[in-house]
Amino acid sequence: MGIAFHFAARSDVGMVRTNNEDSGYAGPHLLAMADGMGGHAGGDVASSMILGALVGLDGESFSGVDATQALLRRITSANAELGQMAQDDPELDGMGTTLIAILRARDKLVLAHIGDSRAFVVRDGEVSQITKDHSFVQSLVDEGRITSEEASTHPQRSLVTRVLTGAEGEEPDVIVRRAIVGDRYLICSDGLSDYVTRDTIDEVLTTERKPGDCAERLVQLALRAGAPDNVTVVVGDVVDLTKGPVPSDSPQVVGAAAAFRRHTRPIPTTPAAKAAALSQEASGGSDDDELQLADEGPRGRGATVLRALGATLLALVLLVGGGYAAYAWTQSQFYVGVNDGRVTVFKGVDQTFGPVDLSSPETMSGIVIEDLPDFYRAQLARGITMKTRADAAALVRNLEVQAGACRYAKSQGRDCTTVPSNWTTPTPTPTPTPSTSPSPSVPLTTAPSPTATVGPTPSVSPNA
Repeated sequence: MGIAFHFAARSDVGMVRTNNEDSGYAGPHLLAMADGMGGHAGGDVASSMILGALVGLDGESFSGVDATQALLRRITSANAELGQMAQDDPELDGMGTTLIAILRARDKLVLAHIGDSRAFVVRDGEVSQITKDHSFVQSLVDEGRITSEEASTHPQRSLVTRVLTGAEGEEPDVIVRRAIVGDRYLICSDGLSDYVTRDTIDEVLTTERKPGDCAERLVQLALRAGAPDNVTVVVGDVVDLTKGPVPSDSPQVVGAAAAFRRHTRPIPTTPAAKAAALSQEASGGSDDDELQLADEGPRGRGATVLRALGATLLALVLLVGGGYAAYAWTQSQFYVGVNDGRVTVFKGVDQTFGPVDLSSPETMSGIVIEDLPDFYRAQLARGITMKTRADAAALVRNLEVQAGACRYAKSQGRDCTTVPSNWTTPTPTPTPTPSTSPSPSVPLTTAPSPTATVGPTPSVSPNA
């Protein structure tokens, strides 16, 4: 029995960001999605580079073991190239990316996962999440310190603990599953999972018949929910080729990897352009029509109207008399970032409007950014949005613990990517607040205890 994916991929920049750092790929034998980080400094480069290294696997026939080894070799090689690029170009320092890839290997599916992007499977009308986030809040859930419901709204839910940054030893979790005809797979960035409820995602996955309709609707729901971050969705249905051909076998590339494809260039000179070129090679085509840029296709009227209306309203508010109200709203927001090499709480939003900077540093901590593990530095470089000043202060206290643990680990000649088991969390010093408007008390959340790093051992999922 011949097995392949009936697939679709969609991506959108979101309601706030100006560039897309996500990259998505969907083909007959490979589904992949990478959520880049590093902002304009290189998130798009990281995600497109990783996908560019994988698309050549689409169409090749592997056994389960061969597919696992081939997938890991490609990921390891691409990650090493990321590290070299960051060394060669200081502007790319701090870039990184999550990754989920599902490669068909005869009657098996090999899934590689690192970061907080998510994968789901629909089987017999039931939806199950088949990846576990590599994130700070997931470690708190695993330790029983918070519930899954609390994790979904936790102010530090954007902190990831494992991603691909070019450093040695960064390996994804690998799972081998049986490929069962009728199963539907979804892989998505947190632009979807953070803003659309799980019940709604499940409903769409089980009611939309076509992968393209399903992917499009999920993206539109995220935009309707006001998702400020990039939203990328890849859907693949496992089908039996003996019962009819797949409706389309032309791969779809979306997000950062597709963005560079829109411009005519005789030679691909950037990682993103190379990713698009590799995608075309995987499709077996030689012209632009054979490679579908799904995020350039017809969009739902809802997203177009929302974006156009939002831009018009923002321009009117800022330029015609209502500018003060809009500016006042931005000044009620907070995020934690970097200023002069130190962790800093900013008041406002990390955006500019023409010559106007909509944020300003409010409180600079004593935490030197170089004292933090790489994944925290990358998150801070792009800014970590907090709901309140108290949430921002709580995050800074947690980062103080991480910085202290990192310095201690270095003094012992160890890597500082995890907190040593013998590190004692210092008692936090209460932050003084005016008596007229006391800030709510926010408990200090200590860093997770370290766990042994174990290489990815393929295993057949018991639920597969």
